[in-house]
Amino acid sequence: MVVKKLLQPLFAVYAAITFLAGLLICFPFFMLLAAGNDMVYRRAIYRIVRVWAQCWLLITGMPVRVLGSRPQSGRHVIVANHISYLDTVILFPALPGYFRALGKKEFSKVPLLGFLYRQIAIMVDRSSTESRAKSMKLMWRVLKKESDILIFPEGTFNETGAPLKSFYDGAFRLAITSQTPILPVVFPDTVKRWHYSGWWKLWPGKNRVVYLPAIPVTGLTMADLPTLKQQVYEAMEAELVKYGYPG
Repeated sequence: MVVKKLLQPLFAVYAAITFLAGLLICFPFFMLLAAGNDMVYRRAIYRIVRVWAQCWLLITGMPVRVLGSRPQSGRHVIVANHISYLDTVILFPALPGYFRALGKKEFSKVPLLGFLYRQIAIMVDRSSTESRAKSMKLMWRVLKKESDILIFPEGTFNETGAPLKSFYDGAFRLAITSQTPILPVVFPDTVKRWHYSGWWKLWPGKNRVVYLPAIPVTGLTMADLPTLKQQVYEAMEAELVKYGYPG
């Protein structure tokens, strides 16, 4: 523990420098592709981000290991637990293909990263009813015409000490209204790799990504939303506990 406390800030600096270096190398390509502003260009940006994320995780000693069966075809509303900044990085090498994520509008103001965020995420201001409604309509269109949608149903970091926070309705409302199956995914290790309590609390090691069986929603109505949400919550909670989360 003493050695870890001494080395952890140095590792965090190394991780930050290599992350920023990768971003700066890729950024001119992001700028060029962003001018296109359509699905083809967004897919190209996604591919670059995926390679960048894979490389960064490898050189920092935090590789991704996928467990469970990835779906072979079809669109999904992907839901995942959220407890670390690292969650948004491992998504790219972990998920089976191109996707768009629902993200907080505030993050779009971050220099450099905010620009990239605006290209590949769907922005929402949770404090605005109008913004939530617009994002729901956009996600519905993306599911039908473009890609999977990724949502963190807890809304923000889980700092409760329990495996999961309570879920918002959005992901389940989207799945039911679009009749798209839900794909639960859990990250049992990211909190150990990069703890939410400090930017310097990074440490190398495995990053397991566990796929749960997809949950169909065919024929469900909004009256079934509470039951569906509880079913997904219990499945993800049980899987996190199985893998020793938070540990």
